[in-house]
Amino acid sequence: MAVRSRPRAPQLRLVLRGFCLGAFVFLGRALEEGDELPFAFDEHPQRAGPALYQYRPLVQAFIESRAAALADRDDARLALDALLREPAAAVYASAHAGLRPSEDQALLRTVLIPLLVSTAEACGGFDWDDDAFERGYAELERSLYGVSRAYAAVAPLVGLSVVTQVELGDGVRIRPVAAGELTLHWPEAQSLLPAGFGAEVDRYCVLELQRALELGEEAPDAPAELADVVSALRLATAAPVCAGPVVFERLDWRPFGIRPLLAISAAQPAGEPTRLDAFRAELVRELSTRLARADDDVALAEALDRWEISLFELGPVRAEHLRGVLVALFGDAFELRVAVLLGRDADERRRLHESLRGSGAGGAAVAAGADVVRRALVATLQRGEREQLVRELDAMLLGGGVGGAVAAERPAAALTA
Repeated sequence: MAVRSRPRAPQLRLVLRGFCLGAFVFLGRALEEGDELPFAFDEHPQRAGPALYQYRPLVQAFIESRAAALADRDDARLALDALLREPAAAVYASAHAGLRPSEDQALLRTVLIPLLVSTAEACGGFDWDDDAFERGYAELERSLYGVSRAYAAVAPLVGLSVVTQVELGDGVRIRPVAAGELTLHWPEAQSLLPAGFGAEVDRYCVLELQRALELGEEAPDAPAELADVVSALRLATAAPVCAGPVVFERLDWRPFGIRPLLAISAAQPAGEPTRLDAFRAELVRELSTRLARADDDVALAEALDRWEISLFELGPVRAEHLRGVLVALFGDAFELRVAVLLGRDADERRRLHESLRGSGAGGAAVAAGADVVRRALVATLQRGEREQLVRELDAMLLGGGVGGAVAAERPAAALTA
């Protein structure tokens, strides 16, 4: 028999045990009355060889489909009241259980239901086992009363591949997805993944954010942070990158929530998938940091919004958005300023200027040179101070200088796809 450690919160343990016991009786009776425990037939594609299949009872799905009925029980009310009195449960009370979750809803979804699911899965159904509950409760106490909590958010990534895990800084990385890692915590994940995810060369990676949360610290806004990384990947690679459509959140390796990614980051633009190399990964790291501060410059924020919208438009509408990007960044004289910013010599600056002047007649030339707009955005973000950059470009134009301060600071990464 396993040796049980003394619970840190005996009263909390007692009411949570009562909730789980009552739920087992309630769910067991539902099965006896004709309800069926569903099973999943999971396919796990392999890069080489035949696919593997798993026939798995969906205990979690069975429980979650009856969460509302479980919440109406008296033992659930007692458990929720005990959790609301527990300061260490505050981070769970603020979890995202819906568009406008109450503390009760959040605690039910992130504490009570996961504890019940882990106990039922360890029992292999709804035949009670004390040791199964004690293990689940011990994990909950370690999460509640630990010095810090391990938070992670994972979103499927499409349009990009990597050879090995790529660190992008500030706890963000791109890595290949492990077989079954999402369905292990979220059985409903299979229906929330992009088509072909895990089976195609540009659909086997995830974008992951990991953070250590101090006691009382709220979870980060993962959808917003990961959306900035998607934007940085699009800028650095020109690839048809998207993520999501949802972000799967864990707290201390327990399901914490499922939130939608921003719509524009979850939609895939047209284009050819690519592989992320070390050179462009470094550029992504830099751009992600810059994008997090882009809202401080209204014109830059507008330019970024219009550029991402342009990825999903065609013809004159796309051309107008691309022209709007350059106007927001560099004003009405954008043709001259962009030519000086991106041109490496007099001939290239002349060609850039002539092509950009065509944007005045419907913007067709800008649409044809969409990569010029992307490169101008990258160079502006790398420079950091857009208004100072414009002043330096004007000084070069007025002084007739070539290869001045701006050109000297311009990294080669801004010049190539």
